Amino acid sequence: MKATLHRRDVVKSLLADRGDLLVVTGLGSTAWDCTAAGDSDLTFPLWGAMGVASMTGLGLALAQPRRRVLVVTGDGELLMGLGTLATIAAQRPRNLAIAVIDNERYGETGMQATHTAHGVDLAGVAKACGFRAARVVQRAAALPAAARMLRAAAGPVLVQIKVVAEKLPLVLPPREGALLKARFRRALLGPGADAE
Repeated sequence: MKATLHRRDVVKSLLADRGDLLVVTGLGSTAWDCTAAGDSDLTFPLWGAMGVASMTGLGLALAQPRRRVLVVTGDGELLMGLGTLATIAAQRPRNLAIAVIDNERYGETGMQATHTAHGVDLAGVAKACGFRAARVVQRAAALPAAARMLRAAAGPVLVQIKVVAEKLPLVLPPREGALLKARFRRALLGPGADAE
């Protein structure tokens, strides 16, 4: 089935009325999509660290078990760290969800086809690893239920959302890693976090 969903619309719907949701983005397009939906101090975009969004989300979920953590990443980024799904499943964090924005392309290196373009089912891999729930979304009608699952279902959960392969204007978050870390830490732990 040909993808019809558009990544920016999908991410905007996932982050609508986000409240105190903690968000970790993969490198590249998902960071820009989250920024386009509204930059937030509670979003931690990864710059130049491909393959680690899910593990960063896991660490955050384990450190903050009372907070919901959503990783928004791409298929290429997740494929680079596929073993993270097994580690997450073994740890079983109830507060962790992963949204895979799957355009079946490596968007930052020239739009080459990823393995998902050849049938690799990331939701199926997550299920086989032991995630509590995982599904593939291909139509707009399924997005509200997927968003509810990502926001509230006992984790770990993963939703692989098939989107159109498109190049979009960049909407960049701040690029300074120390600034991003400091603002996220302050937003998470309060103004006294800088003193620690």
